[in-house]
Amino acid sequence: MDARRIARLTRPGAVKRILVRGTNWIGDAVLTTPALAALRTRFPQARIALLVKPAVAELLQCHPAIDDIVLYRDPGPHAGLGGKLSLALQLNRGRYDLAILLQNAFEAAAVTALAGIPNRYGYATDGRSFLLTHRVALTPKTRRKHQVEYYLDLLRPLGIPVEPSALTLRTTSGEDAAASELLHAFGVKPDQVVIGLNPGSVYGSAKRWIPERFAQVADRLAAEHEACVLIFGGRGEEELGTAIAGMMTAPTIAFSGRTTVRQLMALIKQCRLFITNDTGPMHVAAAFGVPLVAIFGPTNPVTTSPYGLGHELVRHPVECSPCLLRECPIDHRCMHGIGVDTVYAAAAKQLAGLSRASQTSPLHGGVVYLDRDGTLNFDPGYLNQPDQLQLLPGVGQAVVRLNRAGFKTVVLSNQSGLARGLITTEQLDAIHLRLRELLAADGARLDGIFICPHHPEDACSCRKPAPGLVLRARQELGLAPDHAVVIGDKASDVGLARNIGATAVFVSSGHHPEEEQARMADQGLAPDFTARDLAGAVKWILEKENVFVLE
Repeated sequence: MDARRIARLTRPGAVKRILVRGTNWIGDAVLTTPALAALRTRFPQARIALLVKPAVAELLQCHPAIDDIVLYRDPGPHAGLGGKLSLALQLNRGRYDLAILLQNAFEAAAVTALAGIPNRYGYATDGRSFLLTHRVALTPKTRRKHQVEYYLDLLRPLGIPVEPSALTLRTTSGEDAAASELLHAFGVKPDQVVIGLNPGSVYGSAKRWIPERFAQVADRLAAEHEACVLIFGGRGEEELGTAIAGMMTAPTIAFSGRTTVRQLMALIKQCRLFITNDTGPMHVAAAFGVPLVAIFGPTNPVTTSPYGLGHELVRHPVECSPCLLRECPIDHRCMHGIGVDTVYAAAAKQLAGLSRASQTSPLHGGVVYLDRDGTLNFDPGYLNQPDQLQLLPGVGQAVVRLNRAGFKTVVLSNQSGLARGLITTEQLDAIHLRLRELLAADGARLDGIFICPHHPEDACSCRKPAPGLVLRARQELGLAPDHAVVIGDKASDVGLARNIGATAVFVSSGHHPEEEQARMADQGLAPDFTARDLAGAVKWILEKENVFVLE
């Protein structure tokens, strides 16, 4: 791709209105959410519209990266050539500067070209290269990546930092309350364990595990945990859901085909465990952090497995899988080979690993803001190479405990080395990728990393102790303003906590902690607790909030 054309496209102010052609399937749409967040980061002032079919519009209507949604109704008024021309005229009135085509179809490029959008950016596939002004080669390596990485790779030539980030979906407080009230109306107690089953697949029967086995697993789990079982499914799967409910003795509610997309999302959030085939609701559950058991047969877990850590994936390897067929032409051996005991064991493991905090802790769903250098890793001064980054002892397990207790974990870091020319953006991205990799080796994850790139004399609003980084994190990650903790080794971290009304924990694992404590005394700052290191800080937080986490 011509670097000069990209440079013109990405210069400040060049793009004011962006149209994103989203994917058609709910599961694929969930997997595009990190790319949407990255696009918003790259074009913070642009107005971003999403062109999608109604079901995906429902799914993403509250996504923080999206300003407007344009409905694509086919079948409906946009079907056929006349419908496509009508849609193109509608898009033309939007006066978009740039179209980003996450969908690979020829049609996506044709409609945006007919709409007169001057910059059309997408993978060079499906014979549409001549319709794109900015073409990205689709390599075999990219095809083999997880779908989240696949969509992020499309954005690389735009100079967008594409380090993996969490899936993002949002429901409103009203939707969550309505879901709770609905379950209450069905007799589900507020503290009762809720297990979700998703036994269908609108893609085809090949992806479906055996219905009787779903029922047997759910009955065993429900008996052990006094649980209620919710059965989910799309339109046309009502009979399947009712049949499985009829096989069970446990309290069961069959929602198959009876919810809107928004209701489905809010009900899945109510689940303590979700057992599912490889389907869209599987990715919805992953986005909401619901513990998952995902059953794979004909599809490829390398590209479509639940994204993130902590999920249990069950499959029976056979020579013909992954075949990606909708219907099995032989004996469905990939699914018949998965026994009840195997899925039950995976589900029992997920339930055993849940924290009691998910039911009792007032901070469940809260956020811990973490400093980086001196708190998570050794502070060598200006860190500018990934191989220099070394985690402090016990950091991985401490972050795991926060993850299991239901806290969001977000790194906030002042990085004036960027303004001083001591480190490049590319080096910083590589360092943060290395940080995630080292934490992942211990089973830990971060929900976000936010940095202030400015010089201390710039008087910006994001350099700690100013609250700008927290405000960005709240907006981009959908974090609530209450139930927050700040952990760091600097006076500026304690100052940040005071500025946002959070609990402040000082750790003495950084450089010269005595100097930082003297600085706090001079500024009239006092942390709520002082710990030797992150492990001690996390122990104090969990004990203070009466949160028990199974190791």
